[in-house]
Amino acid sequence: MDLTPDLLLRAYAMGVFPMAASRDDPDIRWIDPARRTIFPMADFHVSRSLARRIRRAPPQISFDRAFAAVVTACADRAETWINPEIFAAYEALHLQEHAHSVEVWDGDKLIGGVYGVALGGAFFGESMFSRATDGSKIALTWLIHHLLDRGFALFDVQFMTDHLGSLGAAEIPRAEYQRRLKLALALPARFSPAYPPDPSEVLASFGRSQVSTQTS
Repeated sequence: MDLTPDLLLRAYAMGVFPMAASRDDPDIRWIDPARRTIFPMADFHVSRSLARRIRRAPPQISFDRAFAAVVTACADRAETWINPEIFAAYEALHLQEHAHSVEVWDGDKLIGGVYGVALGGAFFGESMFSRATDGSKIALTWLIHHLLDRGFALFDVQFMTDHLGSLGAAEIPRAEYQRRLKLALALPARFSPAYPPDPSEVLASFGRSQVSTQTS
């Protein structure tokens, strides 16, 4: 079965997503976890150390400027579920303006990023990477600000990790996820066009109560 953009979108709308066992495995597995990890976006945690870093050295942010480079960087690790077919499928989704990326730059060097799929008012985060301190956290911060600004109601990040948990991600049962997904898909939210906001606007949007006391 070819992993076409239409098939991907239908799968996301049903609450399942594709993975390969490794970059060299040609088989695609459809995943539907019993417990799904989401970001309650309004409760996103910006640590004090991250807020200081953003204020002292405002990052250079772009949206959809280097989608393929972000996916390549996300797959550039010892173990990855992104095989060539999955890579090509998400590039095709990007051309149809359903897959998007956020990039963090240091001059012309890509130092962090995140990518995922937008459908209705749901955003399905696929992967993120960091090549400098807080690179992925900065990309995630701008992404969540953008999703809230554009009226997205669900930010799905699939599986819980310690890193995501430290930032405020939470697990919910499959039935609750399906309920939230159905509501989000009915919303008229649109990801594009995306214009990176000023760092002070991003930090102010989360408010003092949402800046955590974490030190890293």
